[in-house]
Amino acid sequence: MPVLQVASEDQYLTASGDTPLLEVYDALPPNLYPPFPPVELPGGLNGLVQRGGFGQTFFFPSDILGLVFVTPGGRRVEAGGKVVKNVQGYDLVRPFVGSFGLLGKAVEVTIRLRPARAAAFWRYEAEGELVPRFLWEEEGRRLAFHFGHPRELARAGFREELRLEPGRDYRPLFPEGMGVGSVGPLRDERFTWTSGGGRPEPGPEFLRLAAVLDGGEV
Repeated sequence: MPVLQVASEDQYLTASGDTPLLEVYDALPPNLYPPFPPVELPGGLNGLVQRGGFGQTFFFPSDILGLVFVTPGGRRVEAGGKVVKNVQGYDLVRPFVGSFGLLGKAVEVTIRLRPARAAAFWRYEAEGELVPRFLWEEEGRRLAFHFGHPRELARAGFREELRLEPGRDYRPLFPEGMGVGSVGPLRDERFTWTSGGGRPEPGPEFLRLAAVLDGGEV
């Protein structure tokens, strides 16, 4: 089973990087939610973390508590841990999140879980007082997912007639892998996602970090 540990009281989950996103949802106890919507995307947790999340309207890296990743050259790196304030020395979790594979592949991921009394997935037809936690476009149609207090759902624009069933599988839309492009079937607040698309251009300091991780002490 790819999900390795669910700590309900401490509100975190640890799983292998190849765990499909909807399997994470299946493993969760009631009223705890991960930092991604109930959809399936290529590459499971590793793919999600490498791309810097999907659809979120909050700072996604802060919800990734720990990682074990293998650099392109085969070096194994452990970063972060299982609590929020776990950074001693260099914080390698945040550079890894959104690195599009330049720093390597995540083989184990620890994510923060957040409690909520209610959740809904719906067609986002009208803006409310509150921005939903997740917003994206599916081939031109806007969708939203939010969890929190029941009153928050209405404030975020949810109405019962707009409700959709969770569990969309977007993997068939990306037979050549999910990357960034100018035209594609999905779009969120950061990028348009296209099959076989590329990755944002990294800066020289980031490339230097990648080289150091692969070849020497940080």
